[in-house]
Amino acid sequence: MNAYQYVVLRLVPRVDREEFLNVGVVVYSQDADFLDAAWEIDEDRARCFAPGCDLDGARAALDRVQALCRGESGRGLPSIDKPGQRFGWIIAPRSTMVQPGPVHGGLTEDPRQEIERLLDAYVRP
Repeated sequence: MNAYQYVVLRLVPRVDREEFLNVGVVVYSQDADFLDAAWEIDEDRARCFAPGCDLDGARAALDRVQALCRGESGRGLPSIDKPGQRFGWIIAPRSTMVQPGPVHGGLTEDPRQEIERLLDAYVRP
């Protein structure tokens, strides 16, 4: 079993209202040397929740989070080598349209499968 930490990524269309819709997850396991993210935006649900929300901007932000998890750089991404440091950058509080929720932990045999389980639990209706 591998210990891991995760955050749920939130779509926050109006930061001043602090309302959010869960749209993704990030899983980090130092034991398994694993850091990755996955996301899904249910467009109908998002439009009902926040008419006029910039979904293209949200998708671009979520793509950047996923790229950072995978160690990519450029395109406005910070150059951070270690997965733990990249996870720390991702979980830092920010006032943007895509925000991380609180950090949680658990144990898993397969962090990649854990991403799917967490998407089912927190993101998919």
